[in-house]
Formats: sequence, structure tokens, C-alpha cells
Amino acid sequence: MNLSKERLISVARGQLPADLILANGRVVNVFNGEIESANVALCGGRIAGIGDYHEAKEVIDLGNRYVIPGLINGHTHLESSMLSVEQYARAVVPRGTLAVVTDLHEIANVCGLTGIRYVLDRARRLPLELFLMAPSCVPATHLETSGAILGPDDIIKVLRWRGCIGLGEVMNFPGVLASDENVLKKINSAGGKAVDGHAPGLGGRDLNAYIAAGIGSDHESVSPDEAREKLCRGMYLMIREGSSEKNLDALLPLVSDRTYSRCLFVVDDRNCVDLLSDGDIDAVVRKAIGRGLDPVRAIQMATINAAVYFRLNGLGAVAPGYLANLIVSQELTDLRADMVFYRGTLVARKGEPLFAIRKESSTGLNHTVNIKPYDLNSLRLFPSGEAEPVIDIIPGQIITRKRMERVMTRAGVIVPDTERDILKLAVVERHRASGNIGLGLVSGFGLKKGALASSIAHDSHNIVCVGTSDEDMFNAVKEIERLNGGLVVTAGGGVLASLALPVVGLLSEEPLEVVANGLERLEELAADLGSGLPSPFAALSFLALPVIPELRLTDLGMVDVNQFRLIERGT
Repeated sequence: MNLSKERLISVARGQLPADLILANGRVVNVFNGEIESANVALCGGRIAGIGDYHEAKEVIDLGNRYVIPGLINGHTHLESSMLSVEQYARAVVPRGTLAVVTDLHEIANVCGLTGIRYVLDRARRLPLELFLMAPSCVPATHLETSGAILGPDDIIKVLRWRGCIGLGEVMNFPGVLASDENVLKKINSAGGKAVDGHAPGLGGRDLNAYIAAGIGSDHESVSPDEAREKLCRGMYLMIREGSSEKNLDALLPLVSDRTYSRCLFVVDDRNCVDLLSDGDIDAVVRKAIGRGLDPVRAIQMATINAAVYFRLNGLGAVAPGYLANLIVSQELTDLRADMVFYRGTLVARKGEPLFAIRKESSTGLNHTVNIKPYDLNSLRLFPSGEAEPVIDIIPGQIITRKRMERVMTRAGVIVPDTERDILKLAVVERHRASGNIGLGLVSGFGLKKGALASSIAHDSHNIVCVGTSDEDMFNAVKEIERLNGGLVVTAGGGVLASLALPVVGLLSEEPLEVVANGLERLEELAADLGSGLPSPFAALSFLALPVIPELRLTDLGMVDVNQFRLIERGT
């Protein structure tokens, strides 16, 4: 037994003074669902005990405020915030998120293990427990071009890294069902650690087979029936509420006395505007409570449930021996962090961080946009038959529908039809200068003029662009190339505004407020051009993801996700 353990025991027994006592608190007990009036004694970054403690180097009188475990975000891609790791911590820690389980497959799809190490190395200096799920699908499929490939040997290596707690979402569910050798080798390499799933719409025998392969969770359910079946078959249900993926209202009725312990809240993808204005997991907790969920149960689903699933010993509860990652809040029904403690140290107060942020250079990852030169003729889309496949966006979801529509042509070339909201969509390969440009049609943006473009295009992160004219689309892509990544709005032959994301084409190193204001400005301009989507760039970013039904576009062409194949022109 080492000295720190001996001291912790002595403080717990009242033989030595604590480092800090949080006095006169109402402790939220996530084990039995009760609230206990007590003092909380802290020692060496851990909780020594809850009860009648008075001797300490420092005492903070909480005045009957609540003591809550630090929140755990059980599934997120922090790259979707568009923030550096340091600015991401600035956004979420003062809100009470003190542990994050992240699958860094976004940055890994651009630059492989180098990108993952970049995030992990910078996170170690921050008051945030960052846990890695080894990215299982880099690339997600064979239907797109990514900047890196992580094979089974790479995954085995990552699973041995400190802080890697499992295998990230297995998006290639057709590969699982077909017993693909490489996919199964990755799953088997997890060796008893958690394996996250990604199986939108899967049910019946195929779902049984997917779970039988060793996959323990899913965050892609959008309907109660789908989620209920996954719960019944033993999966943990991750209830997702992100910037463009909003499933809380549909799935919350499934949470009951019988099921709640198998349910946890996640955000998956949440951008900097939402983090700044609304929050992270705390925002999901508030929304769930507002929809009628018991506050303590909501906290359980944002703390101990994730800790149990991921085997995060010492996290997720206010209990002896646990890490002193704590939130102090005046209210439960409107959860707002008055104080945030990380390993016993006060790191935020009233929403403001008390920890230093160091801005460090990342020049080695600032030149990842590599496009083969092309001209306007490369954006011409020719008819393939009497009707063309159109990606139909579903507001508030990332699933899409496939529509077949007669389209407008001019001089034998398909042109956008703004009256019917059928716009041109392009995905330009940006990793290997292959010259690949996928072209298609999309409905749901509502643009009347101009174009939007982004180098955030899940999961391979080529450049995706939607527009009402080839000229505006071409100019938008060229501006992203000039910026080495970013978001752009063009109209009338010029660039209206842009947000540079030079770190692997996904992240900015500017302060949280600057990035959020830049994104808000772009969304306002998109609205001025006619878009009715609340998060048009988030919606755009998912249109190149060929593992979410039904229809997508990659640099290789239109993808029928249900058939898991490229659509040949003319079919």
C-alpha cells in the first residue's frame, strides 16, 4: 500500500484533515437515486468520504447546493467542434463535462496515427479526462478516398496506448455481416474492452449477427422501435442529441425503471456555436429534464451509466475513492455549473474557466488540402436517364431519403432547379490529388442563389459543396483550397465569407468565441441565400458519409447505402 492510499484511508477515517471539504451540500447519489445532505471530504484529488467531516486545510460552504459527479460524454468526435483541443476544453469543462470518450476517426481519416497523437498529446495538460476509442473504420468504406488507412495492425497498436479504452464505432456493418477478415480482426483485438457500434436501421437476424460479433452499443437509432430492439438484444442505447442529429425526443419515452441503466446520453457531433450558446452533455441533461425525465435519472444517464459501460473505474459518482471530478449547482432541474472541480482543484466558476490555455503551433498538420487542378467543365453533370437520384435531406436527422426526379437541363447538361429545391452537389477529393470529383443532386437546402462548401465531410473529409451555379461552387472550392481547409459561402461570383480551418482542414486554433462567431456569420449568410436549415454546414458535412442510409455522394460517385454500392450512371 503506497503512502497516498494510506493518507486517503486516514482522512476517510477522520484521523487526518482533508485537503478540502465541500460543506453543507446535497449529494446526488447515482447508485440509489437519492439525495443526501452531507459534507464531502477531498484528499489528493480523490473523494475520501461523504458524511460528518469538518477538519480540512480549506472548507467551502456550499449553502445547500447540489454536489454532482462530473458529466461524461460517452460518444463524441471532438473534431466536429472545429476547435483546438484546448479551446474545446474551454467550451465543455466549465459546463461540467469532465470526461470525454472520443473516437478520433475524423482526424485519423486525414492523417492517420499522427493526428490521433496530436490530439492526445495536447489533451494531457488539460483538466479533462480524455479517453480514446481506437478508430475501427479508417476509411469507413471502400466507396470513398481518405487520406489514411488504419489496418488491423494499426488498431492493435492503438489499443495498447495509455488512455485507449476500446474500439470505436464499427461503421462497416456490411463487413461484419459478411465476416470480413480485417473487420473481425479489429473487433477481436479489443480483447474484452468496449466495442462501440454504428448500425442505423439494422434489425432482425442481421442485428443478432452484428451483436454476436462482440459489439456492445449503438448511437444511430432514430425510431423507438429500432432502439427498443437493440435494447432487447443487449446493446447499450446511446441517446444522441447533437447539432444535426437530434434523437432525444423520439427515444426518451423508452427510458424506464427497467431500461434506464442501459441508456446514456451522447452528442456524437456538436459544433462550437452550440457548445458556446447551449453547452455539451449538460444541455442534453437539461433538455431531457424539460421533457419530463427525473433529474437524478438524467444525471445517472450522463455519469455512472457511461462509466459502467466503458469500465471507467473511479468516475461517474460522488463516492469514497472516486476521483474528485465534481459539479456544484444551485438547481437540478436547470443544471448549470456554479463550480467545477477536476481532481479536487477548482477549474471553473460560473461558466468561466480558471485554467490556462496555451496556444501551440500545429504547422505540421496545416497543409492537408491537395487538389488536382480542374476547371468548370469538370462540374458538368449529364443526364443518365429519364429520372435522376436525388438526396433528400430530413431536417433534424442525418439519415436521408432517395428520390428519383425528372430534372431540369440546359444545352444537354443538368442545372440546379431552385424552384423545386433540387441543387447541384459535388465532392472533390483533397488528399491524394486524384482528380476524383463526385457529382449529384440534393434537395433540402433551399438555396436560391450562391454556394456553400466545407472541408468537413464525414468521414473521409474531402471537400463537399452545394450550390445553385457551377461558378459559385467552383469559387467556393478554390477558396477552401487557398485557406488549407475551412467553410465558405459564395454568391454572384465572389466569396461572401469564410472560416479558415487550417489544422487538417477540420480545426481552427482561434479562440472559441471567434470560431463560433465565424460559423454563426456563415449560417446567417446561408439563411440570406435561402437555406432554411438550422445548421446547414453540419447537414452538408454528412452528405458524403456512405454508412448512413439511404443515399450519399462521395468523390467516387453516388452511393446507395442500403445496397452498399456505387450507383452506376443510368440506373
